Amino acid sequence: MLTIAKRPSLGLIWVIANKELKDSLRNRWVLVVFAIFWVLALSMTFAGSAVSGTLALPSLSSVIASLTTVSVFIIPLAAILLSHDAFVGEEEAGTLCLLLTYPVSKSQILVGKLLAHCTVTFAAITSSYGSSAAILMLFGRGEAWEEILSAFVLLIASSCLLATIFILISYLVSLKSAEKARAVGSLLGLWFALVLIYDLLLLALLVADLGYGSQWLVNLLILLNPTDLYRAINLVSAGAPLGSLGLLAQYEWSLPLLLGACVAWPLLLLFWTRRVFITKLV
Repeated sequence: MLTIAKRPSLGLIWVIANKELKDSLRNRWVLVVFAIFWVLALSMTFAGSAVSGTLALPSLSSVIASLTTVSVFIIPLAAILLSHDAFVGEEEAGTLCLLLTYPVSKSQILVGKLLAHCTVTFAAITSSYGSSAAILMLFGRGEAWEEILSAFVLLIASSCLLATIFILISYLVSLKSAEKARAVGSLLGLWFALVLIYDLLLLALLVADLGYGSQWLVNLLILLNPTDLYRAINLVSAGAPLGSLGLLAQYEWSLPLLLGACVAWPLLLLFWTRRVFITKLV
């Protein structure tokens, strides 16, 4: 039960965030998210070289490439798991209507929920990927600790941005869905389209265009997909093989441009989500 007296704006936001954190702990989603990221980080660090027939700590670029490749699937799913019912779940239970009877604005509710869900995902990402960085610094192949720190700071920061993007996408779908099951189905379909289908279409477009006339279009489409931005940021910065994103190397996307586009995504989504929530009749 919420206890909201005459509090300043930040105090109200913290009350909402604290409620969301308690709800997440009660539903065990926090433990699930932490377990996912720790298993991912440790398995990629210790077993990442198993495909080559050896069991040794891989190089920094290999670890970053492995973590990036798997994280682009796991981070959006974890964000969806944590926040898919942020609004539609409370609307079904009737608690959203009750919450709106308190002297708290919809913007404060939105920011409070976002703060709570970001706190959970950021803590899971930072602790798990930070442990991988520490292992490489202590037992790695001799890379400078500054290089390892720089690569993992960028990996953690971009991972947090990607998680924030999909949390906000989950909010949007949750606000526009009439029931929880429909929200989950829509989000899983969107995840499948952005993470898998989108890349296949890009690759098909690149291969079909033998004259390279649509290279500008392919690069623009990469900027319009947060999962491709995430891959590009970390693989380009680590000097790892780009795979299907090898076209990025040809056009020399600058890291600041990629980061700027990645930062713009959550800002635009936050504005859009706030607008939808404010105009929504509950």
